Amino acid sequence: MQIYWTKINKIKEEASEVNTYLLDCPKDFEWEEGAHTHLAMKGFNAGDKPNRSLVRHMSISTLPYEGSIGITTRIKEQCSEYKSILGHLKVGDEVALFKTGSNVTLKRENKPIYLLSSGVGLATFRPLVLDYLKCTDNITHLHSLNIESSKQYLFTDVFKTAVDKQFKAQFVGRRQDYYEEVNNLTENKEGLFYIVGSDDFLKQNIDILLEEGISTDQIVLDKHPQQLSAFI
Repeated sequence: MQIYWTKINKIKEEASEVNTYLLDCPKDFEWEEGAHTHLAMKGFNAGDKPNRSLVRHMSISTLPYEGSIGITTRIKEQCSEYKSILGHLKVGDEVALFKTGSNVTLKRENKPIYLLSSGVGLATFRPLVLDYLKCTDNITHLHSLNIESSKQYLFTDVFKTAVDKQFKAQFVGRRQDYYEEVNNLTENKEGLFYIVGSDDFLKQNIDILLEEGISTDQIVLDKHPQQLSAFI
């Protein structure tokens, strides 16, 4: 397993309790839209066995052409040891990256794609939207629906409706409004539905989709193949 040690070059406040950590790109480090990685704090591999409390599975919220590896996460006042350490890091501090891959790349199958997310889960979809806006080939249209109860919506510079690109960005603050919109989206029985959020959020969305006649092969989750059976 290759471990890439890299430094924080910028910390950007996206909203209250939400930061993006922009990291230098190590030589030979590659990723694509929808990528995840393991982000580790110093000391995670100091002992005989890795200290798993200093490692988290994180989405990468940027694309390679942006020049930095972006990790967007929410850090609350009451948080885990890991998030507390992350919250105290500064520009120039080192972190480690390893086991990078993607389960949610854009499927260009001449079908509409619906991106369903909750809160900071939107970070996973930011690169997909950028990739789509750069090249819309073989996707009939793209629609992002995000629920954020605080109404501090993220990445509004990217998630803004572009009629000429067949892209719609939609934010809602109430759960009831969100699920009504999901039901509306299922009227298109040919669509692909990407879902990112907590496990409960995934299950609630999947239940609605299946009830409305969407098949399991139209549902895309940010999960490893061996984890999918727990959801669909």
